[in-house]
Amino acid sequence: MVLLLGITISCETEKLEPASTVLFSDLVVFQTPSRIAQQVNGLYSGSSIKNGNFLGGRYFIYSDIRGEEFINVRGNASTGLNVWNFTMVESSGPSASIWQYAYASINQVNTFLAGLEANKDKFVPPNFPVNYSVVVNQYIAEARFVRAVAYHYLLQNFAKSHLATGDGSSPGLPLRLNAESTGENNDLARSTVAEVYTQILADLDFAEANVPLTYTTDLLNVSRAHRNSVIAFKTKVYLAMGKWNEVINEANRIVSPTAPFKASSGVPHTLESTFDGVFAAPQLTKENIFSMIFTNQDNPGTQNQLGFYWQSSGGAEYYLNPTGIVSDPNWKPTDSRRLQIVTSGGNQWLNKKFPTPTPYTDKVQIIRYSEVLLNLAEARVRSTSTVDAQAIDLLNAVRGRSDVSTQWNAGDFADSNALLSTILHERQIEFLGEGMRSLDVMRLNLPFPAKGSVPSVAPTDPTYLWPIPDTELRTNALMIRN
Repeated sequence: MVLLLGITISCETEKLEPASTVLFSDLVVFQTPSRIAQQVNGLYSGSSIKNGNFLGGRYFIYSDIRGEEFINVRGNASTGLNVWNFTMVESSGPSASIWQYAYASINQVNTFLAGLEANKDKFVPPNFPVNYSVVVNQYIAEARFVRAVAYHYLLQNFAKSHLATGDGSSPGLPLRLNAESTGENNDLARSTVAEVYTQILADLDFAEANVPLTYTTDLLNVSRAHRNSVIAFKTKVYLAMGKWNEVINEANRIVSPTAPFKASSGVPHTLESTFDGVFAAPQLTKENIFSMIFTNQDNPGTQNQLGFYWQSSGGAEYYLNPTGIVSDPNWKPTDSRRLQIVTSGGNQWLNKKFPTPTPYTDKVQIIRYSEVLLNLAEARVRSTSTVDAQAIDLLNAVRGRSDVSTQWNAGDFADSNALLSTILHERQIEFLGEGMRSLDVMRLNLPFPAKGSVPSVAPTDPTYLWPIPDTELRTNALMIRN
């Protein structure tokens, strides 16, 4: 009787708590190739870097609104008011959520890498194909690419730029490279900025050597790491470090010497023929190098979406600063990028670069080919301190795509500083609303310009960097404040 009762209870418990057919314990997730592949997909997903609170939206929104191009409309603390006016605090707010989700992404990578290492002896026939080690190396490379991307973006706002000290010797981030499932190893001091960059570049170098040259579809080529996307991201990293020659060396591998500029091998990245085409659905152009991908069922989530912040059909939380880049007389009315700006009630100009309506599933384009061209142009001028001819050609390629009436030549620039200023202005125009402006300000250790009621913020101001969250300070005894 007791035995029968036990069986009955067991069966009823299984009905109440059925075994999941989609979630697996860490004991079995490395048992089949398909389960391992699912984990790789997860590294790019909303549970990792694509989370709306990180690179799925808010990170780039917050990066934009710190700069001078946007004016707050609604005074809403939930949509970044304290980011816009430089009043963030350690105890709560946007920096805490970005820190949390970024490190969750990093730990997901570390956990996956540890699992691959612990289970490598199982990756043999008959459950796995012959030479599965090649696939494993690709997966390790993709994971390390994701980790490098996460650390790069964390570093930009939570630490001084490499150029601020000239050698990256200022405090960077806790460099967590091991899988953690408990709080046992919470105490970890900040590595220097230079040390974090060393790890980022080591991850990117391994990734480049082991990711595919291309994938079989355009969707995979914009959403998964391949050789040219890794190289492109390295130009971004080296630019942030002020390593101009390294930017040139990497960019030259995917940029032809003369116009029309194009990658000669791997995914044939090039500029889209029109600026509108870059953002028109399905946003799978050869200009789109690496993006966060969304669908109606897999979207960034409420108040995380780029379109929600900028569009009149959304929250319209911020309008374009009328004294910002939109007032630049050199940005002509005939430039097609001006068509991305619409008026909404009086003098409020809104950015409609991301046109897809709710739930706002436009891709977040992490890096596109026009950025690589402008990275190369800037690096060439800074490395030579000259009015560099190729830099002008690269600048003309980006401007000419949207404004055929403007083509610069060497005589238009008094010196290299004048050319640099034009390149930086072109970045402000080209990437308006894409989260680039404040990252450019900070990498160059420049003051944030005044905007609306917010005064200029100098690099020495305590609010220049994002505050280290209180959650980290309380649980990591070796952590130091910004």
